Amino acid sequence: MKLEDVKILEVKASICEDNDIEADRLRNKLKKQKTALINVMSGPGSGKTSMILRIIEELKDKVKIGVIEADIDSDVDALKIAGAGADAIQLHTDGMCHLDAGMTEQGLDALGSENYDICFLENVGNLVCPAEFDTGATSCICILSVPEGDDKPLKYPLMFSVCDVLVINKIDVADYFDFDMEKVIESALVNNPKLKIFPVSAKTGEGFEPLLGWVLNRIIK
Repeated sequence: MKLEDVKILEVKASICEDNDIEADRLRNKLKKQKTALINVMSGPGSGKTSMILRIIEELKDKVKIGVIEADIDSDVDALKIAGAGADAIQLHTDGMCHLDAGMTEQGLDALGSENYDICFLENVGNLVCPAEFDTGATSCICILSVPEGDDKPLKYPLMFSVCDVLVINKIDVADYFDFDMEKVIESALVNNPKLKIFPVSAKTGEGFEPLLGWVLNRIIK
């Protein structure tokens, strides 16, 4: 048998193309029901849940917020969100390291996304896989925490190129780490010149006002 006789199937490309179609359909559905979906991505421990909790605390009297928590297992984060007074649903990915559009839509339907102004999707903690799959979100946030180091935009360029916003979290501990803020901002903007960057502390609330303004501007009218 010759090499040209072997049929080659580009599985990843096919999967991504099908998912992109589903993601566009879901985005149109969300726009019609006037629900903003913000996909929050980062590595483990960067502060996704803490950031969402701070946003809920600041905005719960102004807008209706729902949250989809995605984890390989456990319901710890969903319980934290519910304890803060927001509606939440937990998605278990059963080992998968990301969400796609179909999985996201299942979560939105179970949550009843049409009842919310904004839904946050807390994606699985991972700087690689979640960036490769369009969830149908209307906006995407990447969180990088100070303890993770300032080289992440160089090591994981796709994540920073597909997001609308970079939140640099845990700036309250910056004095204890060798973290070059200017280097992070410069390398992130090389990947994505349109990227909006918000240095914040989810623990203290420092820097949150500009981020809250951005979130409110995502509301579909």
